[in-house]
Amino acid sequence: MTNLELAKKIIEKLGGNENISQATNCMTRLRVEVKDVNLVKIEELKGLEGVLGLMVADNSYQVILGPGKVQKIADICFGELGLTKHTTSWEENKETMKAKQNQNVIQKTLKSIASIFAPLIPAIIAAGLFNGFGSLIAQLMKNGTLSESFQIIQLFFTLIGGGFLGYFAIYTGIRSAEVFGATPALGGIIGGMSIGANIVAISKILGLFNEATPLESILTTGKGGIIGVIFGVWVLAKVEKFLRKKVPDVLELVITPFLSMLITGMIFVFAIMPLAGYFSDGLVSVLTLIINSPIPAVRVISGFVLSALFLPMVLLGLHHGLIPIYAVQLSEMGGVSLFPVLAMAGAGQVGAAIAIYTIAKRVGNKKLMGIITGALPAGFLGVGEPLIYGVTLPLFVPFITAGIGAGFGGAYVMLTQVMSTAWGPSGLVAIPLMSTPGGMKNYLIGLIVAYIAGFIITRIVIKQESVKNL
Repeated sequence: MTNLELAKKIIEKLGGNENISQATNCMTRLRVEVKDVNLVKIEELKGLEGVLGLMVADNSYQVILGPGKVQKIADICFGELGLTKHTTSWEENKETMKAKQNQNVIQKTLKSIASIFAPLIPAIIAAGLFNGFGSLIAQLMKNGTLSESFQIIQLFFTLIGGGFLGYFAIYTGIRSAEVFGATPALGGIIGGMSIGANIVAISKILGLFNEATPLESILTTGKGGIIGVIFGVWVLAKVEKFLRKKVPDVLELVITPFLSMLITGMIFVFAIMPLAGYFSDGLVSVLTLIINSPIPAVRVISGFVLSALFLPMVLLGLHHGLIPIYAVQLSEMGGVSLFPVLAMAGAGQVGAAIAIYTIAKRVGNKKLMGIITGALPAGFLGVGEPLIYGVTLPLFVPFITAGIGAGFGGAYVMLTQVMSTAWGPSGLVAIPLMSTPGGMKNYLIGLIVAYIAGFIITRIVIKQESVKNL
């Protein structure tokens, strides 16, 4: 089935264009809201070739297609097939969020923060890969494996990578403004201010700069990092909306942006950056203690616990809170240590699913075998939802054993101190994101460990009756 045929079938099974009220997409899913749920053919939609899974909540449907595939299908839906793309802003979503009182305030906040980074992930991945390959070429040139003629390639790769990561704060500011309802360009200014050289000059005049250890200054370039930028843009949105109500229309275009930046800029530089700096510095210090602990047992235990608990965090919606931590690590430490560890959770699911397949084959559950056969390729490539919602979670016990199996992979990855140059899809496709050749090797070993551990533990614990009756 071609992508065009699949896109047409998906819309048809959802009740047609006229039944879809809202639609958008993320890295792995086409997300739609329908007017009449009775027109949706759920089982037929699940059974389409290319659809890896389906999540349903009231009138909201998430069609899981996997990374790369989803963007191609979305482009066809929003282009050739005329489906209207809807991007939910902070203001548009506010009333909906208020209506969902059963949703935890922390979860809603974390989801809002996560939505800032979702559209940036393709750029994060691309920049991380270019920086990673640039670093690899530099190492091979240094040890004589490659000649100096490769320098132009190395410079070009790092130019592309630096074109995003060097201005990460600005991109974050723009996206934060889009989410919080501020003017995107003004949000970009907030991000640009955080990395501006004048911050150091101002800090020296006020006696806030530590000449001996610049990074320990109360105020310096980059202080507060990404967290500070997000909070600063949130304040900007509040100030800008307040001024719009007060400023006469004839002066709106001049007065509102000027006063918004003046007020927010002062709050941002003299309050938010120092305070957020203490928070981000503390966070980095704690993470550094775990990652670089001279005691191997500390790294092993922390890696095991983090990997084992990741999937329950996903179910509770708490995984969104990890994205700002990824961003802090990337901007402050030059790499992400949490992502390779947490990526083991998907590998544990794969191992558990293979174990369940062997039992399903023994008891003759062909339906479950078919589900696992269709979902496993996606699982190996880092798309875990089909295995979670179609296999391990319905059985529940394998969901637990998969997490335990993942813990062994996470323990190995943390023990060997693997770091990535970005974050994105996990599984085998994440291997090139690791920062060094040694990191790539150890990440792969970690996946294999999680596959095997998830398989063995699930095979021992799961009962044939539960698989037969699913």
